[in-house]
Amino acid sequence: MTSDIQHKRRAWSVLIVSTWAFTVCFMVWMMFGVIGIPIKKLLDLNATQFGLLTATPVLTGSLIRVPLGIWTDRYGGRIVMAVLMAVTVPAIWMMGYATQYWHFLVIGLFVGLAGGSFSVGTPYVARWFPQHQKGMAMGIYGAGNSGSAVNKFVAPVILVAFGWAAVPQVYAAIMAGTVLLFWMFSHSDPSHLVPSTVTFGDQLKALKDPKVLKYCQYYSIVFGGYVALALWMVQYYIGEYGLDIRIAALLAACFSLPGGVLRAVGGVLSDKYGAHSVTWWVMWVSWICLFLLSYPQTDFTVNTINGPQTFHIGLNVYMFTGLMFVLGVAWAFGKASVFKYIADDYPQNIGAISGIVGLAGGLGGFVLPILFGLLVDLTGIRSSAFMLMYGVVWVSLIWMYWTEVRKAEVMGPAAQAFSLHH
Repeated sequence: MTSDIQHKRRAWSVLIVSTWAFTVCFMVWMMFGVIGIPIKKLLDLNATQFGLLTATPVLTGSLIRVPLGIWTDRYGGRIVMAVLMAVTVPAIWMMGYATQYWHFLVIGLFVGLAGGSFSVGTPYVARWFPQHQKGMAMGIYGAGNSGSAVNKFVAPVILVAFGWAAVPQVYAAIMAGTVLLFWMFSHSDPSHLVPSTVTFGDQLKALKDPKVLKYCQYYSIVFGGYVALALWMVQYYIGEYGLDIRIAALLAACFSLPGGVLRAVGGVLSDKYGAHSVTWWVMWVSWICLFLLSYPQTDFTVNTINGPQTFHIGLNVYMFTGLMFVLGVAWAFGKASVFKYIADDYPQNIGAISGIVGLAGGLGGFVLPILFGLLVDLTGIRSSAFMLMYGVVWVSLIWMYWTEVRKAEVMGPAAQAFSLHH
């Protein structure tokens, strides 16, 4: 009995300190979303170069996810997470001394390692909890995504007071403190380790599974799209609505904050209603929001009986922020529901599969800001970013319909019982 209580206490200690560590890692990972704006002005970058600048940390944070997931299975989450965070501290500090575009890109690659923390913490915390609580545990841990919103609250204040170079230096100090805190309050359990006879190759074979590919595609929207828009939104508000950087960052947090914090709610909903139901609704809500967000600011003239009349169609800043908030909520639920699919289908291999799906989501977060920049440079239409995302959601809806929805029996003996009274 005492050992049960001790195990529960350790499990919650691990979950709380890991969620804090992930929040700090995500805050660092999203740093360019704010400090990229003065850097863009300083170096006179176009939209594509700005997209590449913000996306560079996302690349390494994504590529390292698969090996990190595998190492977590083998060596345990505590040691892998602590080493990963410690390695990023010098790179974060050096960012404040960069002066040329290539400096930022190279240092950004090292800072980006912090983004790999997701595929360490997910299997690490999941293994401390029983099956019926795994969705909740992974959801709470995943709420560390809200580090993206924390960055939007903290970075503009430091930037306005002390200049952009102070931001990475403050962040380096926070990261160093987090390493110590994490080591003091986390625990390791030898029974959570996967036998070391399993090779990299064995775990990567999962990529041949069409279900894994499908989950990768879902995650490239709900996580990749989230990362991309979290990086893109501050400068979008400044360009589209002419706002001050502090107001722009505050409004952009209306998307980032629910997109992170509510992931835990998504985990609980996925435990209750199943991963499929939650994901299906998430895709439809995304489809509607992105359709409305895609519409550019438009003036058109109609010849009426009283002569030409000009009308304006376009989202004002309040409607735009409202839609972004709804999208953030939907994607928070979606991030949790995709990982519930993985916990249900691959309980023995969570580390490797979550690493692969996390890699796909992260690569979405790397490619999308670059494509956003390219589209803006080519078309001159800022909302082209949402048009692109709208197209990607269509792919998921069609794929999901053909592989899951169409196979569900509505009538007949295999149909699920349905009642208005629970």
